[in-house]
Amino acid sequence: MGLSKLVAGVTGITMLTVGLAVVAAPTASADEKPTNGGAGVLTPAQPYADKDPKQTQDWLGQYLVNGKAVYCVKWEFNAPKADTEYTPDGQLADKWGTTLDPQARAEVSYLLLRYGDTSDDNQAAAVAHLLHTYTATGSTDPAKGFKDIGYDAAAHLKELPAAAQDDVAKIQADVKANFGPWKVTVTAPTAAQVIGTPDKWTIAVNRDGGDGKAITGVPVKLKVTDGTVKKKTVTTPDDGSPLTVDVTPTGPNPTVEADVTSPTAEPVVQQPKDASGNYQWTVTTGGQTNVKNEVSTTATTAPGSVKVTKVDSKTNAAIAGVQLRLTGSDKTAAAVKQDGSPLNGAAGKPLVVTTGADGAATVDGLRTPQDICLVEVAAPSGYDENFDASSPPTVCGSVEPGKTLTLQLANTPNTPTVPVKIPAGGSPPVLTAGTATELNPGALAAVGGLVLAALAGVGLVLRRRRLASRG
Repeated sequence: MGLSKLVAGVTGITMLTVGLAVVAAPTASADEKPTNGGAGVLTPAQPYADKDPKQTQDWLGQYLVNGKAVYCVKWEFNAPKADTEYTPDGQLADKWGTTLDPQARAEVSYLLLRYGDTSDDNQAAAVAHLLHTYTATGSTDPAKGFKDIGYDAAAHLKELPAAAQDDVAKIQADVKANFGPWKVTVTAPTAAQVIGTPDKWTIAVNRDGGDGKAITGVPVKLKVTDGTVKKKTVTTPDDGSPLTVDVTPTGPNPTVEADVTSPTAEPVVQQPKDASGNYQWTVTTGGQTNVKNEVSTTATTAPGSVKVTKVDSKTNAAIAGVQLRLTGSDKTAAAVKQDGSPLNGAAGKPLVVTTGADGAATVDGLRTPQDICLVEVAAPSGYDENFDASSPPTVCGSVEPGKTLTLQLANTPNTPTVPVKIPAGGSPPVLTAGTATELNPGALAAVGGLVLAALAGVGLVLRRRRLASRG
């Protein structure tokens, strides 16, 4: 049979995945191991009323029955022969027919799963000793017969070799700490999961019921969809804390399934077909069973950002205080946030941002990929001449995972207007040229004087010519 590791345990012993049957102390010849005995130890015989006087020692260990190494219960009933036939029975009971409590049955099942296949004499004796302690604790009055006598655990433990006594303590501690059944619990992170970014999931293996004790050193097989892990098999920590695993989402629904091989809670009991032979009953481990837990969560792509800069189309200077509405590609509906909700501002309308002193405005936490637009709400001062409210300046682009979309929106400045100064009482016309010439009033007066003087000179010449013609 193949070996498989269940729990590291205090002794570091491996166990068979197929359980062995269990047998109690049979009648044996003085100082002789039973002819069909397996691993085990002889101890001085416990006295009782109808004991065979030739039996000076008790056998604590395995028997080979129908080709299998087994242990027995029903202390001081007849030991099985190599060919004794058995048939399935119900739940494990003590020597007198009282069913053991669920925890005791679970401990026996784990005991045999973990140590039932040992070939070590001291360990086999320890297993047999513990089985009789579970199932035959009662009166040890030597006046009682074989059907009523209880197992004298203290006396037998004292007579075991020192190594076997040590094994009893170690095995008993392991059984109490790790008996089944177990359950496995997977817990996803509470934070929003981002595709491509690892986060920590926790996996715990605990006793299912009772004290819920954490089980340490247990291999856990992982199956992950829409995600990746570094190792497919991990082990629960020795300090009893939950196991932490980094899972990197690769799709929208990362799912982790944890699979643990747990000892079963019920051992398998068999009774002899021939009830008249007063043979001991055998008990084997219930074996192991796979327990699983699967948990899913959701993941999205990494959020993106948009940075828009408002500039003068002629000078490329930044324009501060410009309001821009952030929308989807339709230029009407709101853009979408990382959590899938609309990015609205006041009154439930698409968010409006205002450029700062550097002419820029930035919005983070946008779902990706996503096409967005920034629409100018109103023209800034000095740029209204070319503003059309029915078709305002707009810039659009696509926001990608983990990146910042950089956009620029330019405004054309108004054409400068310069008034021409004229004498008082007139209406100043408006020039549309980029520059204009202004005349000084003093200069105009001087020019007027020169014109008048010239005209006077012309008049004097004409007068002299008329007088000369008369003479």
